Amino acid sequence: MPKILAFILAGGEGSRLMPLTIERAKPAVPFGGHYRIIDFVLSNLVNSGIYKIKVLTQFKSESLNRHLKKGWFLSPIIDQYIDPVPAQMRTGRSWYKGSADAVFQNLNLVRDAHADIVCVFGSDHIYRMDIRQMVDFHVRNNADMTIAAIPFPKSEASSFGVIGVDKSWRMINFQEKPKKPFPLPDNKNFALVSMGIYLFRADFLAHVVVHDSDARNSAHDFGKDIIPSIYKKSRVMVYNFGQNSFPGMMPSETRYWRDIGSIDAYWKASMDLVSVTPAFNLYNDRWPIRTAMDSHPPAKFVFADEKAKRVGMATDSLVSDGCIISGGRIMRSILSPNVRINSYALIEESILFENVTVGRHAKIRRAIIDKDVDIPAGTVIGYNAKSDKKKYFVSPGGIVVIPKGMKLA
Repeated sequence: MPKILAFILAGGEGSRLMPLTIERAKPAVPFGGHYRIIDFVLSNLVNSGIYKIKVLTQFKSESLNRHLKKGWFLSPIIDQYIDPVPAQMRTGRSWYKGSADAVFQNLNLVRDAHADIVCVFGSDHIYRMDIRQMVDFHVRNNADMTIAAIPFPKSEASSFGVIGVDKSWRMINFQEKPKKPFPLPDNKNFALVSMGIYLFRADFLAHVVVHDSDARNSAHDFGKDIIPSIYKKSRVMVYNFGQNSFPGMMPSETRYWRDIGSIDAYWKASMDLVSVTPAFNLYNDRWPIRTAMDSHPPAKFVFADEKAKRVGMATDSLVSDGCIISGGRIMRSILSPNVRINSYALIEESILFENVTVGRHAKIRRAIIDKDVDIPAGTVIGYNAKSDKKKYFVSPGGIVVIPKGMKLA
């Protein structure tokens, strides 16, 4: 059994997810009620039996560190750990210059763990995966590096690294965010997209990141620099994520992987959770999504005055502990802990973070309300695009975002 060390890249600035990342790192952004984005990659690793995990942090990491300390601790007596590792300038007077540089600056951790295989994972994706199946593929093919990939419609593939493979699924081509992605050989409408999930032979990883560190014109990034420089002369294999399975998997979860690096992508992935048959099932206790939990009372729904239309109710929604739905109505929405919805308020297709209060007769549609925001009585959000853009942040897809602690008149 090979010794495996996992690096989770959690130091990105998260500029495309602004304003949700004004005061927190992207992996610490809430998702699905009481989870954080990083919980999904951590759960996949732990559920797959990988227990040596280093979380490489940098920007605005305080809330992320607090979350990890509160809920993500393993057993050190048997050498299991989930350790946040801040940028330390170990190799020079600079912070992490890119994803490859983050690993380069922490090669001492690979040596200390005596690792045979190093996993390098991003922390802003929503998916379930049995990583041991990818490890088996990597070992069976005697690969220097293995990349997980998924078929995407060509119209959506330009935002990712696009891979070409031969019949054995060895990489033979690579384009980083191409304007015209090359198609799959057997389906001209789809392209094979890198998921930002990498396995390396440990000695090979050390060699390539050390070599890259000396390259003056490099952005020190795995997608932009490392992969294009190695696939022609090294054994780089591509793992087909569509063949991965896990206990309790639903048909709708086949090939389910979402990059939620933008507001619109984040909102769409959130809406995947609330259908009667969700595209991503949070209720699979055979492959659970784990998180740190606070002590909150159960959610409470009060008032049943149908005649006056003062009924506390929620349909096709996720309502977390500590919420009080006091005569308001929730439709296709997600509420984090300690949200209060007052009488006659209407919430549609929206995401409300912790400690949000919505006043009477307020109407909110297609919005994300960050923590500690009080929505005054009668406020209308998401029904008039022109008015919303004057007062709030509005994404290209029309999602209104109210930043953490914003005071509304």
